[in-house]
Amino acid sequence: MKDFRIDRRVFLRGAGGVAAGIAAATSLSACGTGTSRSGSSGGKGSKTLVVRNSGGSYGDANQQAIYEPFTKETGIQVKVVNIEYAQMLAQIKQGRPQFDVIDDSMADFVLFKQQDATEDLDFDRLKNFKSAGIAKTLVTSNAVGKNYWASVMAYRTDSFGKQKPSSWADFWDTKAFPGNRALQALDADLPELEFALLADGVALDKLYPLDVDRAFKVLSEIKPHVRKFWDTGALPGVLLGRKEVDASSVWHGRLDALIKGGAPLAYQWNGARRQSNALGIPKGAANVDAAYQLIDFALRPEVQAAYAEIYPMAPSVPGAYKKLSTTTAANLGSSPKHLETGFDLDVEWWIKNQDAVSKRWQEWTHA
Repeated sequence: MKDFRIDRRVFLRGAGGVAAGIAAATSLSACGTGTSRSGSSGGKGSKTLVVRNSGGSYGDANQQAIYEPFTKETGIQVKVVNIEYAQMLAQIKQGRPQFDVIDDSMADFVLFKQQDATEDLDFDRLKNFKSAGIAKTLVTSNAVGKNYWASVMAYRTDSFGKQKPSSWADFWDTKAFPGNRALQALDADLPELEFALLADGVALDKLYPLDVDRAFKVLSEIKPHVRKFWDTGALPGVLLGRKEVDASSVWHGRLDALIKGGAPLAYQWNGARRQSNALGIPKGAANVDAAYQLIDFALRPEVQAAYAEIYPMAPSVPGAYKKLSTTTAANLGSSPKHLETGFDLDVEWWIKNQDAVSKRWQEWTHA
């Protein structure tokens, strides 16, 4: 889903692109960062807390489920800016970040850590974190996971008779499940090497470090049946809806409207590749105390549940599921059932290896 895929192309950025962004981002007042900020330490005396998020319907959900209730409870106004990683880094390096809280991909927080651009969080100041039960993979020294998104399999429910694909092995099995396929292109996000390895029998807990040679060998087996490598989040739904393909990888949530409208489509959750976005504080933030208050507020189970009811991103706090409707809970990547059958993308592995994998992907697709 484009709106919540926080800076999805972070892995595709070269150092030159970041440097160029830093050079260009000397003044961002035109981006709506504003200057009517209070330098106080938060609480009801703080005029404004500035949060960076990716905007769109993702930002709208944050406004409705988090920011407005937070303001009502604390009196702290929340202002939102929508700027990219390079611009954020530029402001931080200049010592003048015009935002107090970063809502961004866990991948970007790894890069921020490498640049010494974010505060190490004092988790003692996050009272709700202590009982939240957030997965260790979503907790780093400078960030705490807010929610998940997932890449999953989707298929036409009228394509395979009484059989329904239940794994990536089924996706690859074009004899038992005949028809065209679609997979994600490099322009959309990271190549789906993990799905190929799962199809070849690799266990969920043995995926990383990825066996790249094996993955490309398995991808070559399905390649003749791939009608399209999709490069936008909407395209899988179009391809499936037109019966151009019978099964495709897809960003979960992108088919919800089609399914509700009666389209014969369904998700298959086994082997879902989860990614996450998180919250953190930039170095030099003006309202650190208020920033901690907002982060802590966002980790409340009831707040996480309210967000998930509005927007199909999965809570990082397990307790939120006790407050979710059964229908909503069944369609989220961090439900107890889906946590068992999916996996968290290894951000650090991909950051280290993305250049080599991307080069090989380009060569493979053009071979």
